[in-house]
Amino acid sequence: MPVRYTPPAPADLLPVPGVTLGTAAARIKNWQRDDVLLALFAPGTTAAGVFTRNRFCAAPVTVCRRHLSSTGHAASGLRALIVNAGNANAGTGASGIADAEATCDAVAAALGCARDAVLPFSTGVIMEPLPLAKLVAALPAAQAAQAPDRWFAAVSAIMTTDTVPKGASRRVTVDGVAVTVTGIAKGSGMIHPDMATMLAFVATDAAVSASVLAALAREIADLSFNRATVDGDTSTNDSFVVAATGKAAMAPIERSDDPRLAPIRAALTEVATTLAQAIVRDGEGATKFITIAVEGGVDVAESRAVAFGIAHSPLVKTAFFASDPNLGRIVCAIGNAAARDLDPAGVDFWLDDVQVVAGGGRAPSYREEEGQRVMKQDEITVRVALGRGSAAATVWTCDFSHDYVSINADYRS
Repeated sequence: MPVRYTPPAPADLLPVPGVTLGTAAARIKNWQRDDVLLALFAPGTTAAGVFTRNRFCAAPVTVCRRHLSSTGHAASGLRALIVNAGNANAGTGASGIADAEATCDAVAAALGCARDAVLPFSTGVIMEPLPLAKLVAALPAAQAAQAPDRWFAAVSAIMTTDTVPKGASRRVTVDGVAVTVTGIAKGSGMIHPDMATMLAFVATDAAVSASVLAALAREIADLSFNRATVDGDTSTNDSFVVAATGKAAMAPIERSDDPRLAPIRAALTEVATTLAQAIVRDGEGATKFITIAVEGGVDVAESRAVAFGIAHSPLVKTAFFASDPNLGRIVCAIGNAAARDLDPAGVDFWLDDVQVVAGGGRAPSYREEEGQRVMKQDEITVRVALGRGSAAATVWTCDFSHDYVSINADYRS
């Protein structure tokens, strides 16, 4: 079960005017549940996305990138997202691209819209051909099931190794007008920026231009999903899409310095951060949620490198699982990730309120029983001060347990 994460109830996920959702069972992986999501958007919806940097990116990622380059500026805007679980359509070559485009064609024909107004997504096993016929056959049922309050059903349909659905909503007031933001995400393993298999979809009824939304999506990704890591593996399919239907009674936001954007940005960031942390809390086999905060770096890149160096060390992660204050492992991870000119004599670090290292050596006040006390907690903060500058970075990770190995060993069975 996730570390201190309570999944939302269906009523917690607020409908977004201009969005309806429907699910269906295609039996792509013989699950006895719905595994296809069709989300429909009102004409004029703008959209922006951030996608994996894995060079073996999945066919739907390639198609999404193509379609967004035109959809964000097309008169009709985004009209649909089509998502399947159980098959990633990755490592499938030209036939995978053709299958992703054919999926879009089928949705476009049903809606009477352009192909590039449809964005496809897949998650599941890599290097298996997409069962296109099953997916297309499920579309009429997903279209018939459309309703504005089916966000919980939507996120449940796209889960793979997730143990719980992940979703969040916020409502803010902009110049006296209520604006809603709702988002869902799936992900539990193969999670590492950039992005960090993860899919996340966030919608708002605010009116935001495509260009402003594109910059906003990148900014929000860096503040949320790109700070989350479970195992250091960047998926072939990672995708984060933000859609703005424009149904709120407000004039469009067309400049990034429009003061009305601030509360919308805050709500979108809160939702994305909640989803990113939920993914880590539900990391495959996770028993602990760990925040790693690095300060005093020369620049943000250095601070991020040290934070991720700690987060990705199998020795560190297994020590956290064992509640073993073998904290030399963290010192080793800092040294491996830091710049070559780092002076260890300037480095301090703490476990929560317990200082472990001062001036590059064991802190005189440190007692192992205090380290043990913190390591037994299910939420832990590691704070590192590099003593080189004013830059900082924070990432979220989890431990490695026996279950992580079991889940991944059995994934295809």
